[in-house]
Amino acid sequence: MSFSHKTRVTLCVIVLLVAGCVEPESDISTEVEHRGMSSACEGNTSFSIGAGIYDITGPAAEVGMMGYAQLAQKTAGIHQRLRSRAFVLASPCNNKRVVVVDADLAFVTQGVKQQVIERLQAKYGGLYSDENVLLSATHTHSGPGGYSHYAMYNLTTFGFIPQNFEAIVAGITASIVRAHANLRPGTLAIAEGELLDTSINRSPEAYLANPAAERARYAYDTDKKMTLLRMQDQRGVPVGMINWFAVHGTSMGNSHRFISGDNKGYASYLFEKAKGTDALAANTFVAAFAQTNAGDSTPNIYGGTDGGGADDFESTMISGQKQATKAMELFDQTTALLTGGINYRHAYIKMDSAMVAPQWTDGQERPTCTAAIGVSMLAGAEDGPGFGSEGFTCADFSRLWKQATCAVTATSCQTEKPIVLTMGAMKPSPWTPEVLPIQVITIGNLGLVAVPFEVTTMAGRRLRDTVLSELAPIGVQRVIIAAIANAYTGYLATREEYAVQAYEGASTHFGPWQLALVEQESARLAAALREGLPVDPGEPPRDLRNDQTTLQTGVVFDDKLLWTSFGGIKTDANASYTRGQTARVVFVGAHPKNNLHTQGTFLEVQRKVAGSWVAIKRDWDWDTKYMWERFNCVPTLACSHVTVEWQIPSDTPAGTYRIRHYGDWKSGWDGKIRPYTGTSREFTVK
Repeated sequence: MSFSHKTRVTLCVIVLLVAGCVEPESDISTEVEHRGMSSACEGNTSFSIGAGIYDITGPAAEVGMMGYAQLAQKTAGIHQRLRSRAFVLASPCNNKRVVVVDADLAFVTQGVKQQVIERLQAKYGGLYSDENVLLSATHTHSGPGGYSHYAMYNLTTFGFIPQNFEAIVAGITASIVRAHANLRPGTLAIAEGELLDTSINRSPEAYLANPAAERARYAYDTDKKMTLLRMQDQRGVPVGMINWFAVHGTSMGNSHRFISGDNKGYASYLFEKAKGTDALAANTFVAAFAQTNAGDSTPNIYGGTDGGGADDFESTMISGQKQATKAMELFDQTTALLTGGINYRHAYIKMDSAMVAPQWTDGQERPTCTAAIGVSMLAGAEDGPGFGSEGFTCADFSRLWKQATCAVTATSCQTEKPIVLTMGAMKPSPWTPEVLPIQVITIGNLGLVAVPFEVTTMAGRRLRDTVLSELAPIGVQRVIIAAIANAYTGYLATREEYAVQAYEGASTHFGPWQLALVEQESARLAAALREGLPVDPGEPPRDLRNDQTTLQTGVVFDDKLLWTSFGGIKTDANASYTRGQTARVVFVGAHPKNNLHTQGTFLEVQRKVAGSWVAIKRDWDWDTKYMWERFNCVPTLACSHVTVEWQIPSDTPAGTYRIRHYGDWKSGWDGKIRPYTGTSREFTVK
């Protein structure tokens, strides 16, 4: 008689104390742990919860922004600071924990993940690793770039930007350290609801290529479901929340040059303001608006780049306010507690040379391809238009050039995609990563599947169903896609959407069966988690930290006109304002790269209270703007002007106010950087 490996391990566990078994020790211990702990965690509602928030704002001037790939879009100020919001969740019933981070970034890069883990392990040993740390991004397109170790994502920043990379890695790490320090017993509750009129599908033709029977299962061509995880301690005090809703971070357009968290950043700002969050405090309430399968979901609900506002700022407010309002409703009505323990599986997959089993494809074993982008990727999406038009396929190529075939530019592996760049074939290393992480996490009866792609609506639905079918037998009731997580390599579209070659399909790097491979590997991880079995972790990706170049120079020195001083006033505030007006002050300034003012501010709006000045607004408040511009003073061309604006809210108390600017200038004589301040006249608000 022959037994399967699983059956033999189970029999060994049963008779282990009596007769012993000859099985690999790791397999036995894993199975024992799984069987014992699942019993210990059955019905468990007690978790340990910690939240932390930290500044990850990079250089606010002269760094290319990440998202739209526009060379002219360089940072020129701050509208909102960018934050990393971290949560440590632990289950005492099985002594496991996970970290979930939501960072105000276009995406997380492999280099960022590698160095965050490295720093956590230097501090905590093996407590945190690739396996149980999930780093995701809000997908704002209004942050500084240059923080990848792969060339394609540093093209528009003219190379790697060490200052920005360090701000991101240090800030994410600090937010996790804070969350770790704040761990305390509590509970997790979950709620779901629909949020309408906040997103539309920007590639409806591609969506319609999916099977009619599949589309008939859903009322909408974007996911309208919002899921919220509420965290509170055992006294009932709210600790934080994570909210997942699928909408792109493109309310701010591709000509926008101020650092901003976009609609999700504004939603977090509103929610945290309502909860009294102090973003500088070591222990405070944290509200994360995380990203999910938003690959083809745009906030510009009136088409193109139109989000319904008079400008990008108002469109961002509209989208963010809708998300914050719905989230607050869900937060206040959460009653369903998560039950169970915490578990996870993680593996690295070589995406460019894998085989996909017939059950995940069209019935035949299919390969993935060397990473490449198609011609339609250059066209951009509707909310970030580029050159040409979407939907250009090999069939179109043949119609236009009858004497040629798509083989001139494509490969048989990439099928319908006319290739414009094969990043995966570049030497000495690919221009985009090809070894990528997939991660499956269970938090009680909630499942998360983290993938390093922008996932289209239908691709996300298929992946959720795949993972849920594997985890449902152990009580998991819902699965959420944590998109653009742990690394980044383009899009994830369905086979049918890929064939259309809209922007999303053309940006699906590894060919038509990429989603099938992700489903196959996610199912493998989920099944291993369910059965308490280990997984092959795969070969980790290369570390390219020492192979980076940049064409950007740092600040050589700051200059000013002889009769002025740093912090001096060029244009002062008016003597008085009424609510709704904008106070504006122009200072003689210096380059913000000299000091990022991490966990600080470049500006304060101050109110006189009992004879003392009290800061009421800073550079992360929605109604302020910090703006930098180069002032080409002869002969050095190294002068700067800093403009601070405060759009005075309608509920501002009458009183006396002033505006202060904090900066740092670099000497051309000794190279030292010195702080300066500038202060406007006093003015009244009536």
